[in-house]
Amino acid sequence: MFIRAYLRASTLEQDAARAKSLLEQFAKESNQKIASWFIENESGTKSDRPELLRLLKDSMKGDIILVESVDRLSRLKRDDWESLRASINSKGLRVVSIDLPTSHAAMKTANSDEFTSRMLDAVNNMMLDMLAAIARKDYEQRKERQKQGIEKARSEGRYKGRPLNESMHKKIHELIKKGFSVRKTAEIVGCAPSTVQRSREVLLTQS
Repeated sequence: MFIRAYLRASTLEQDAARAKSLLEQFAKESNQKIASWFIENESGTKSDRPELLRLLKDSMKGDIILVESVDRLSRLKRDDWESLRASINSKGLRVVSIDLPTSHAAMKTANSDEFTSRMLDAVNNMMLDMLAAIARKDYEQRKERQKQGIEKARSEGRYKGRPLNESMHKKIHELIKKGFSVRKTAEIVGCAPSTVQRSREVLLTQS
């Protein structure tokens, strides 16, 4: 059994590795060691996250995916979540989330009998589905509140748009000047190609 820790944050401004010490302590308390780390800044609403896909590719049957909370693994829509869970189950992996106590036993029952293993899997699949649905609902509610707030501020003449991420755009400009393509720049910086394109247009107007 290998434990593969997955850490995710949504934006470059957030520290994806923030919970690293928390996962290390949790593994230590279970008399386990984390074999590998997969850290990325990507939205949990995306299913094609590079590090998550690499984790799934590298993992073998019996391995554990360790996360701080289920929403680090998924804020996906139902169909996308079911596809991800099917990929996890088809490889014989187990998800252990610190915020899901029923999953913790998997850290200590690698050699448990088939009945115990199947019962654990059934319970945890049900709980994972529930928490993944809650994570998605929370995301949708936050987006809706944000939209309502913007509309209210706009109607009152207070809305100025999203503040410019100067450090990100500076890095984009540096990569573009070095000849990197829009797609490659987006991959390196960790943003959408459309963001790079807009930043590139600003750079062209300044040159």
